Amino acid sequence: MPEMFSSRKVHREQIELMLTNATWAPTHGLTQPWRFKVFSGESLAKLADFVPGIYQKNTPENAFSPAKYAKMKARLEKASVVIIVCMHRDETGKISELEEIEAVACSVQNLSLTATAYGLGTFWATPKIIYSSEMKEFLGLSEPDLCLGLIYVGYLEGEWPIAHRKPLEYVTEWHD
Repeated sequence: MPEMFSSRKVHREQIELMLTNATWAPTHGLTQPWRFKVFSGESLAKLADFVPGIYQKNTPENAFSPAKYAKMKARLEKASVVIIVCMHRDETGKISELEEIEAVACSVQNLSLTATAYGLGTFWATPKIIYSSEMKEFLGLSEPDLCLGLIYVGYLEGEWPIAHRKPLEYVTEWHD
């Protein structure tokens, strides 16, 4: 999570390699629906104002959480880079929207694996505001395109967290 990031800056060349590897994800019909909006430096500071602001604007007063607002802002301020991942819809409509979303998800996996190889942490966040009309306008997306998440990138402070996954027997059925 971004709360675990250090102040060490990620180099542009590292992000470029992450994005290059992301573009090698499988894509039905070679539509290559992934689009990446990279925020760092001053643009990241603007994003850190915009995203929590949209949350506040679009959340009813009785559901608004000052803690959630502060967490959104702090995460954006803590990351060295934020990559906003979008899906550009195939104009022909020949490929289903679901398949295009799946291709973008595969690209995020490639991006994340590359980051890990560099010793970088990533965190894929999908707050509800990414689906808002304000976010689409901010990103310059056309109507059929979608924002699919914010990828926070940074160097971890201290030790890598220990992660666990269910053993294969809990998630796998074998059919012989």
